[in-house]
Amino acid sequence: MKKNRNTWLLGLLGLLLPLTLLAGNVDLATVPKRSTVQLTIYNSEDLTLVRESRVVTFKKGINPLQFSWANTLIDPTSVELKFREPRAGLEVLDTTFPHDRPQTLYWNVQSDASYEAIIEISYFTSGITWAADYLAIANPNETALRLESFVRVKNLSGEDYENAQVRLVVGTINLVEKIAELAKLPAGRLSELKREEYGELRQKAARRMMAPAPALMMSGAMAADAAEKEAPKEIIKEGLSEYFIYTIEGTETVPNGWAKRLRSFEADAVPMTVEYRYRPREYGDQLVRLYLLKNDTTSKLGSTPLPDGVIRVFRTRGHEGLSYLATQNLKYIPIGDKIELNLGTDPVVIFELVKQKVFRDNLWFQIKGGNLYRKLGDDGFKLELDSPVAGWDEHTVYQQKIRNYSDKPIHVQIRREYPGDIVFRSPLKPSLHDFRTVQFETDIDAGEKARLDYEIIARMGYNQKQNRVELQAGAPGR
Repeated sequence: MKKNRNTWLLGLLGLLLPLTLLAGNVDLATVPKRSTVQLTIYNSEDLTLVRESRVVTFKKGINPLQFSWANTLIDPTSVELKFREPRAGLEVLDTTFPHDRPQTLYWNVQSDASYEAIIEISYFTSGITWAADYLAIANPNETALRLESFVRVKNLSGEDYENAQVRLVVGTINLVEKIAELAKLPAGRLSELKREEYGELRQKAARRMMAPAPALMMSGAMAADAAEKEAPKEIIKEGLSEYFIYTIEGTETVPNGWAKRLRSFEADAVPMTVEYRYRPREYGDQLVRLYLLKNDTTSKLGSTPLPDGVIRVFRTRGHEGLSYLATQNLKYIPIGDKIELNLGTDPVVIFELVKQKVFRDNLWFQIKGGNLYRKLGDDGFKLELDSPVAGWDEHTVYQQKIRNYSDKPIHVQIRREYPGDIVFRSPLKPSLHDFRTVQFETDIDAGEKARLDYEIIARMGYNQKQNRVELQAGAPGR
């Protein structure tokens, strides 16, 4: 056993129990090794459920079992002892927290005869986290890519876990809702619970949500065999409502203070498309290039959601090796959702936006008496020099150019948001993405350029009647 680590001490507790009670006890001086250890890691709550089993020989009488959590992040209120195969004749009499031995508890197990039994001790700990990272390598033609996924498990809990089965929770477990269900209380009444009651219900909810499948835990021999396997690890995914649990094949030793990188999956020839986008609200004032793919079965993905992580993107350049394209944070991708990889600007595709002219018309003036009159030239109305302008239309004409100096055609999507009462006039056949966002698309051949001119007419003052964009076909600046 390691000094200053969480240890399971199964032995005779002569210092803790009166000698008269120990007369009929069994000497458990030889500490059995762990048969299995399972870690279910839930990042969102900094919560890891640890399940550990040992084969213990009980003899007739009271058998003391001791547990210490010194220098670890174990929650002592969550520690539980159960028998793997409940049988008559074995019973946990009590759990004691001795005052003279802090960060220690012990159970007294009553046995009516000699038995060999598997005990399971479970508890929650903090400090064990995991993170995903991805590697994407596009083919030279940028029509498909190879996607590899890895998970990195980091252990800062204060405890070493040897030959542990590792399970990773992806998604969100709403423990508040589960606690309310267990307590048979409306969620709004949770604040009325005592802190101890809330903690107990939270633990029950988390245990149920992260409970292992019946066959997940292995015997000691099976665990040892799995630890010796040299085959690459496989991650088994199981869906449970709004979240998934990834189970890494075999076992891994996760020492305290260390991190391990494990392969999650790999997919070859994932189909993708390349798109250029101008969306100032999302990407700033620049035209960016993106790889677009989808987390579905058609794309050779889609068996599970993809967790948050960092993705690094490269492109194969034949005998020249790989060229680095981008690194970005990948947000949680549900099954069937799009994956968008932003590669930044492309030096061989030039985007220019020039404001050509600004003018006003459709003027309304306020004259004495409060009446409004529109000036349409010589309309017979005499206006005072100081008559204020009450409403007008402000026209702005833009010249937009995109030059494609690459060796293949490109697809461009432009999307802009215009607050206020706006007329968008252009021959580009635009559409409305929403009530105030205009979108239009075009294809530009290799070595060609395109002019995508348009006019924005903003109705101001008295002329403003609504807060939306109106599409109007026609040449700008007419």
